[in-house]
Amino acid sequence: MTESVKRGESLGAQVAQVLRQRIVRGELAPGARITEEALAEEFSVSRGPIRDALTQLSFEKLVEVQRPRGVYITGLSQDDVDQLYSLRGALEQLALSRAMRVEDDERWASMTAAVERMGAAADSGDHAAFVAADLEFHSQIYALADHPRLQGAWSQYLPTFTALLEVTINHDDDLHESSEDHVRLMDVMRSGTPKQAAAVLTAHLDGARDRMLSELADRPA
Repeated sequence: MTESVKRGESLGAQVAQVLRQRIVRGELAPGARITEEALAEEFSVSRGPIRDALTQLSFEKLVEVQRPRGVYITGLSQDDVDQLYSLRGALEQLALSRAMRVEDDERWASMTAAVERMGAAADSGDHAAFVAADLEFHSQIYALADHPRLQGAWSQYLPTFTALLEVTINHDDDLHESSEDHVRLMDVMRSGTPKQAAAVLTAHLDGARDRMLSELADRPA
């Protein structure tokens, strides 16, 4: 089947997104071999965007490029998931501690809007809309931190965490609990102590990590 891509957007990024989703979902198993030629034919693009996509996925440790032999799927192990979430925890705790210094209500408007969208998505059972709002919420923590390099580090791994969230969110038939978690986190960031906020964030990210580990454990060996 030929996979379509949208002209006008980065073709490499689009190819990387599709392949990333397949890898994180387990549709491309660790050790599987893929080739630039086959991918170029599938996506109806030249090899340039394919190489761009594979370079990005190699940075994310999802594939290993072994030219001229081909490209091999690395996939996600339990250790990979632990590493990703421990890295995210370290980054986000720093971002949160800095964001809590912001007192200007207007600068919190985007996060408030994201929380409202999550609530609406939970009411309608719209998982895709919930994912988008969830990621915007967390991105706002980094935006409020006023630390461009920290925000850049988050941006580098955001595609990977997007794919992870798209998998783990499907574990929740009812999205209200997750929505309420974000309300609680925003409230404690606005009115709680740094220690309280750090504890809420740790519990939140630990829950996400555990859901992904459960997903991996349920996959066929």
